[in-house]
Amino acid sequence: MKPSTLVAPWRKAVRVLTLSIAAASFAMLLPQSVLAQPPCSGHQLLAKPRAEGSCRNVAPEIFVSPDKALRAVVLPVDVNLDATPDMESRVVIRSSEGKTLASKDHSSPRGMNGYYLDRGMWSPDSQFFVYSLVSSGGHSPWQFPMMVYSRRANAFAKFSDMIDGKPTLSGDFNFTGPHTMTATTWKQPASGNNEPEKVPATVDLQKAFEAIPHPN
Repeated sequence: MKPSTLVAPWRKAVRVLTLSIAAASFAMLLPQSVLAQPPCSGHQLLAKPRAEGSCRNVAPEIFVSPDKALRAVVLPVDVNLDATPDMESRVVIRSSEGKTLASKDHSSPRGMNGYYLDRGMWSPDSQFFVYSLVSSGGHSPWQFPMMVYSRRANAFAKFSDMIDGKPTLSGDFNFTGPHTMTATTWKQPASGNNEPEKVPATVDLQKAFEAIPHPN
């Protein structure tokens, strides 16, 4: 056996040990405030309240329309210090020049009865921004409310109002045309302990939005 085959594993072990010691030493030099910082994202409840003014560097989530003319900006509302700042959301529609066109606040006064954005997407024709929501307080976990922003109307509307008030049972949805989307709802409410039968709900957003008398 060649000497090099005996020396190589020993050198590798020493290198790994050296790096581990260096990492541990660096961690010991960090201030305790840095090591103890709570998470600032992930829609999480915290074991203890985070410091006032913490998580100031949380970046918004930005969805750019296909034609690059508009942006949907999802801002963490940061109401409750017992949770990460993204437990509730505000959706702001801005032009590419930075002008604010509309906004929708999904926060609650105490930060535990509102909603945060689950998934968002622009329609292929850039006329509608659709997004699904999750309850910040864990209420009705089977339901994922959806909102639709119309560029022409410059207003928001509930997707459930476009499907006869039925709920959406999944945060997932997709577009099957320039402004036609499909989400998941139920055929009829569940009875007893049985789960409701899930069915697709396909809507032409342009026609549906025009039929809503007073969008938000």
